[in-house]
Amino acid sequence: MTGTLSIRIAIMGPSGSGKTTFINEASGSDFAIGKGLESCTSEVQATNPFKLNGREVTLIDTPGFDDTSRSDTDILAMIGAYLSQTYEHGAKLAGIIYMHRISDFRMGGTNKRNFKMFRELCGESTLRNVLIVTNMWSEVSSELGEMREKELENNFFKGILDKGARMLRHEGTRESTHRTLRYLVHNQPATLLIQKELVNEHKNIIQTSAGSELTRVLNEQRERHEEVVAQLRKDMEAAIRDKDHETREELKDEIRTKHEQILKLQGENERLEAEFKAAKERRRCLERTAGDGEKG
Repeated sequence: MTGTLSIRIAIMGPSGSGKTTFINEASGSDFAIGKGLESCTSEVQATNPFKLNGREVTLIDTPGFDDTSRSDTDILAMIGAYLSQTYEHGAKLAGIIYMHRISDFRMGGTNKRNFKMFRELCGESTLRNVLIVTNMWSEVSSELGEMREKELENNFFKGILDKGARMLRHEGTRESTHRTLRYLVHNQPATLLIQKELVNEHKNIIQTSAGSELTRVLNEQRERHEEVVAQLRKDMEAAIRDKDHETREELKDEIRTKHEQILKLQGENERLEAEFKAAKERRRCLERTAGDGEKG
């Protein structure tokens, strides 16, 4: 494919939103696909290049921030490592696709968390290169799907649509994936906010906008656990007064478990930095191995 212009497009969104299926349909790849809402994308992975409209296109599959096997800390470390290292090598993204299931009957906490992290990764200046792609239209009636689409346009996604992002439907076919990608293949590649922060501004990952958002979420979780512990202590005092030994022991176990969760959350910031460095080192090893293979 020499002589063609090479572009890169990242696919993001919650687990089970159809990212990997979209990528396989578009590129002819055979990345593993999870069942239902289960995630099979445990690492950031890129397809082999394929040709579309005279361009050499590479799609990048990313795990969601609700992964079934990895924490949000691990996911941010992996995505940050991939985006910063490819950017250091001169690779920018011509577009970012955010997948959303039209079959979701409400925007729950998981969807909101994923989308908030997505916005913090991208920043405001790259939104013209963003496509919101709704899929799984076959799982809803056309009337219900159109009603939800209007709600998403007027509420959940309105902020980024007003700033230049676009919303499209994916109909589950290869032609539909290519029609979507054609909106991006002629874009001017842009620098994501997290790339600018990590590479240009030399911030550590905790100091980035995405890192700050993750810290805020973790602090909220810790505060909720602490509120539960306070209530459990009151319940245990009542059990002691009532000489209810069985309930007291059960409450003691619950308090111990909550304390362990609180301690784990308190250590997540340090772990984010460590996981980010480890993910970057894994990528360097992969690059060296690939380089050695090409020499051989």
